[in-house]
Amino acid sequence: MMAMTGYPPKSTRRWLSNDDLIVVTTRWSFVLASTGHGREDPSKAGYMPLRIGSALDDVTRRRLEWAELPLEGAFVKLSVVIPVFNERATLKTILDRVRAAPVAPLELEIVVVDDFSTDGSREILLEEAKAGDLVVVLHPENRGKGAAVRSGLAAATGDVILIQDADLEYDPEDYPALLKPILTGKAKVVYGSRFLGEHKAMYFWHAVGNRFVTLVTNILFDTTLTDMETCYKVFTAEVARKIELKSPRWGFDPEITARILRQGYRIYEVPISYAGREYHEGKKITWKDGLVVLLTLLRYRFLP
Repeated sequence: MMAMTGYPPKSTRRWLSNDDLIVVTTRWSFVLASTGHGREDPSKAGYMPLRIGSALDDVTRRRLEWAELPLEGAFVKLSVVIPVFNERATLKTILDRVRAAPVAPLELEIVVVDDFSTDGSREILLEEAKAGDLVVVLHPENRGKGAAVRSGLAAATGDVILIQDADLEYDPEDYPALLKPILTGKAKVVYGSRFLGEHKAMYFWHAVGNRFVTLVTNILFDTTLTDMETCYKVFTAEVARKIELKSPRWGFDPEITARILRQGYRIYEVPISYAGREYHEGKKITWKDGLVVLLTLLRYRFLP
């Protein structure tokens, strides 16, 4: 049995340019730089096909058998995508925690996208990449979280994708709970809910706002989520290939949720721990971003 080998079908094959992004990698020779915009002309210089996965070799097959995971559609690699903007204070710590996360039997790939940080985060990433276990994508200008996630998805080569913020609000120790529904075949999309697990008390109006936009999501898409705005979104590469994201900034969470639900996937939720930070610690989201979320939900419920 093979696990997502080769390239996508010709009709959906994406060719990526390396004109205005830089990808630094010392481990994965097939990771490529790209703008994240699809092209259909691979003959031009500077274009390469995006590799989706790899075959199960004998060693990996034995590891999966020992873990008693189903080999039908078995998963080999987890790609953790980390968008970064001015997170110098927490960046090294979160990278160490992700590196130490218990993800066996999966192989771990860490894709970090710096969205034109100005506080030294970029320099930290380049230094960290020397360890040989990071893929670092550098934006030449600030484009927003949504754009950073898109660039990360374009560079990721895993069979399963997990979104991780660069602050310390979300704990990589929750990875096993997030991955289990996918590895056991129960789901193709998993969200980690801050409201189902233990958590540090949020700002009151942040909690109200989160519950409200989640309620709107449930009404618009006939679902029963408890935390649409969670950072922890996990999905298979199959799902990722079907989603063409457009929102560059805080519209990312509602857009990806809307597109996943419109594709017919049901989202599996698991409880996670949460330690929300204060504004003086670098928290960025405000009530204005909540308006963007609502407008994005309405847009992608009724428009392509």
